[in-house]
Amino acid sequence: MPCWILWAYNMSFGHRLFPLWGKPGVAVSKDFLIQQAFLPSTGYKNLTHSAQPLFPMASMVFFQYAFAAETVILAGSVVCRMSYKAWMLFVPLWITLSNTVGAFSVWGGGFLFQLGVIDYSGGYVVHMASGFAGFTAAYWFGPRLEEDQKESAPHNLILAPIGVGILWMGWSGFNGGYPFAANVVSSRAVLNTHICAATSLLIRTWWDIFFLKKPSAIGAIQGTMTGLVCIAPAAGLVQGWAALVMGIASGTIPWYSMMCLSKKLPFLQKVDDSLGVFHSHGIAGILGGALTGLFAHPQLCNLFLPIPDSNGAFYGGSRGAQFVKQLVGVGFIVGWNVVITSIILLVIRAFIPLRMTEEGLKIGDHAAHGETPYDLTVQAWLNSI
Repeated sequence: MPCWILWAYNMSFGHRLFPLWGKPGVAVSKDFLIQQAFLPSTGYKNLTHSAQPLFPMASMVFFQYAFAAETVILAGSVVCRMSYKAWMLFVPLWITLSNTVGAFSVWGGGFLFQLGVIDYSGGYVVHMASGFAGFTAAYWFGPRLEEDQKESAPHNLILAPIGVGILWMGWSGFNGGYPFAANVVSSRAVLNTHICAATSLLIRTWWDIFFLKKPSAIGAIQGTMTGLVCIAPAAGLVQGWAALVMGIASGTIPWYSMMCLSKKLPFLQKVDDSLGVFHSHGIAGILGGALTGLFAHPQLCNLFLPIPDSNGAFYGGSRGAQFVKQLVGVGFIVGWNVVITSIILLVIRAFIPLRMTEEGLKIGDHAAHGETPYDLTVQAWLNSI
């Protein structure tokens, strides 16, 4: 939050400095936060006005902060070995040099926004960015201990589905809130979110049953996640049948990349992506972005997007021009995050280790924090009463 309000918000949504960055500036003063929300760079070639939602700037700053925070905390790729000191340095550097670039370029009025790349609520800015940044970080951090790689189930298989259920509910707020009003697009976004996520969950479970001969809670969680990620760039801009198709695709393609390709491709085998963020966010984000280029409905686009005549290829959109624009966006977001994440981690590594010590890794949380998350001994129980 300090990074966001001191400089990153205005770099993401303020006045244009460069085609991929806004001007740094604080977002803490009373006069700034009580004024009507305004995104000054989101006008399109003098044809449309900049966005000016009917709520205070303070609400806009916090709402967009939630997306930025979600992006950087998708650190599941490097759990069980990252140094906390290295992580403390990485977060402000990555927010400044990577997250703000994606946010301004796609949402804040930057060059991808002006090109017409569609990202309704974060398929590019959040999920694609975090998926590829996480995978890149996992490469530089190196693998977990061998025993940790063998046992990677959730700490609590009861709480994990509860957690993804809470996340699913929260996704209604993300996708329902992004039109900045309760309107037709907002209501369609919420409905499509649930259609895609539920379909993806069912399809992913079906593949587990068909190939692995049994359903799994972890598979259902992954299926839900990939569905939520896939619909993010398209949520309020596609019809219900398209959300259903996207759910089928998001329950299938990330499953194949995680369960099959990751065991066949040598490079994927070398990188220890602890929680599969590359598959559940990176691959699902690309899938959602590409399918948006096919299924975006012209009437719904006109209700939400400032770029006139935006529509998917299935609706005769300039011979697939929107699909090509979506792929250009994929190339930039993936390339930028791979390069910048690598540079940041190499600079940090020059001063402090990225990983915990081998001894600390064997001890675990107590070595890192001086605390034990699950102390189930009799003495611990006696101390609690």
